[in-house]
Amino acid sequence: MHILPAIDLKDGQAVRLTKGLMESAKIYSNEPYELAKIFEDLGAKWLHIVDLNGAFAGEPKNLTQIEKIRANCNMKIEIGGGIRDEISIKRYIDLGIDRIILGSIAAKNANFVKEMAKKYTIAVGIDAINGFVAVEGWAEVSNLKASQLAYEYANVGVNAIICTDISKDGTLSGVNVEFTKEIAIASKIDTIASGGVKDIDDIKKLIDCGDIAGVIIGKAFYEGTIDLKSAFKLIYK
Repeated sequence: MHILPAIDLKDGQAVRLTKGLMESAKIYSNEPYELAKIFEDLGAKWLHIVDLNGAFAGEPKNLTQIEKIRANCNMKIEIGGGIRDEISIKRYIDLGIDRIILGSIAAKNANFVKEMAKKYTIAVGIDAINGFVAVEGWAEVSNLKASQLAYEYANVGVNAIICTDISKDGTLSGVNVEFTKEIAIASKIDTIASGGVKDIDDIKKLIDCGDIAGVIIGKAFYEGTIDLKSAFKLIYK
């Protein structure tokens, strides 16, 4: 299992949202690449980046900061937010990004995602409210069940699924282990938990579950409710 510290980018700054609401953004750094260096020094092997502006615009919007992050760390990096075409995917691959997260497009055009998964290292982002998939920066909720979407991507070459319980995201109310496990069972591929992680007990619950490939940690680090160094020691023994 991997722990993936998160950097969410809005207007070039590292921020965290509550339940995906842009107006809830709290700024944590004006130089996000410095955060990446901190995460690497603490022991991170992966970094999770979300281009929040891109998620709403449908195209990459924070490339300058992403380039600086890539140039200043040796971790593997996955990135999502507004990636809807192959041109955007190739742009990130050319920057040295290791895994591309396809979210809204995965709910709307499965054939495109499956084609991209044959060429690139692709993760599917499944973000849900009450079990139903949310798209367009979480601004729209579809009538598609998250578990149905996960099943769609079983055995088609997708590298991983990142599942977020939006109702918990940024709330520090505890990770939704059952939701994550449901997605892992439906997809039969590596599933990464996201949303609500509060402390080391959440990490232990996911480890005990046994079916989870990773967990994304954001606000818990920024607000000091989890000691990342201790968390990495649990994972990378």
